[in-house]
Amino acid sequence: MFLINILLVDDHALFAKSLAIALEEYSEIEHFIITQETEGLSDLVLREHIDIALMDINLGKLSENDGLTLARRLLKVIPDLKIIILTGYDLPVYRHEAKKSGISGFLNKNINPDKLLDSILSVYHGRSCFPPDENEPVIEELTNTEKQILQLISSGKKRKDIAKELYISERTLSNHLQHIYEKLGVTSSIEAVAKAFQMGYIAPLG
Repeated sequence: MFLINILLVDDHALFAKSLAIALEEYSEIEHFIITQETEGLSDLVLREHIDIALMDINLGKLSENDGLTLARRLLKVIPDLKIIILTGYDLPVYRHEAKKSGISGFLNKNINPDKLLDSILSVYHGRSCFPPDENEPVIEELTNTEKQILQLISSGKKRKDIAKELYISERTLSNHLQHIYEKLGVTSSIEAVAKAFQMGYIAPLG
């Protein structure tokens, strides 16, 4: 019988402990390791012979980078590692980024243990596990500048101040905004910010 070594990277100690307890009864799992150390992750994966890493997106104070960034870095060092994003930030942009980055799965933290184990086994055997995307909005990616503009608008800054901060003219800013509206399918900055939060273009706080 195959046995799986799993690593969980998460900043919520209570969630991590609860998940460890929930998965104890499954004989398929040999080791379930929890870490809140994001430095030297690749060394830990290799040392503990990790088969699958479960990683949250928002790692709080554990790292300056989010889980997607850390996952991409891990895959560059250990291409054969299977990574599943396990997060409460179940948003279209994050799912899209995970697929694009070669991550094996994307699951909501609300998943029950049986379904989580099924997904882990599926990924272990070379398949992927992502939510059904019938109702998924088509993602036309925003540029870094467009994302920055949305972030600044959401913070309450006025257009002239945003233009000054980005060293662009107000006309250029207006052009950027028009492109953002077209990509998000909205007609105003208020709608754009609301849609950006909904889709994950504006980073979660805290």
